[in-house]
Amino acid sequence: MDLVIGPLDLPAHVDEALAVQAAAFGLGPDEVAVRRQIVLRHMTYPGARALGATTQGRLVGFVYGMPNDRTHWWSTVVEPYLRAQGHDDWLDDSFVITELHVHPGYQNRGIGRTLITTITDTVSEPRSILSAIDTDSPARGLYHSLGYQDLARQVHFPSAPKPYAVMGAPLPLRR
Repeated sequence: MDLVIGPLDLPAHVDEALAVQAAAFGLGPDEVAVRRQIVLRHMTYPGARALGATTQGRLVGFVYGMPNDRTHWWSTVVEPYLRAQGHDDWLDDSFVITELHVHPGYQNRGIGRTLITTITDTVSEPRSILSAIDTDSPARGLYHSLGYQDLARQVHFPSAPKPYAVMGAPLPLRR
């Protein structure tokens, strides 16, 4: 497989990226439309960056994130859960992995691992945080193998049908 991992102009490729996310996460058109606006807004935040994985000119995976800001919506939702576990300090000096998705046809090839380690290798923050559906999944297995630990579990986001876990890891990530 001729795979290239590199910077992604996410606003210019938002529809391609969301098609990957929809395939990986089972999103319908209405949810994709909402997420499109969220992604475009996120990419205007200071320090936001994205990487893509392409093969034969086709986007098959992407990651994006930004330095955490306690005033952002995600932080305001997870903060009480982290505080209850004594981990709300993780909201400071952390780089948030906002989204990481690999098309199902390309999963289990190390693409997600390469995307997340490459993006976090370029940040100045000493640690990384993210949220993932709170189940025993390949995604959570990947995050654990990279050094992420559970900081809070059973985190409920408005309109999300399943609870999430908030995870954190010191940087650089384990290989």
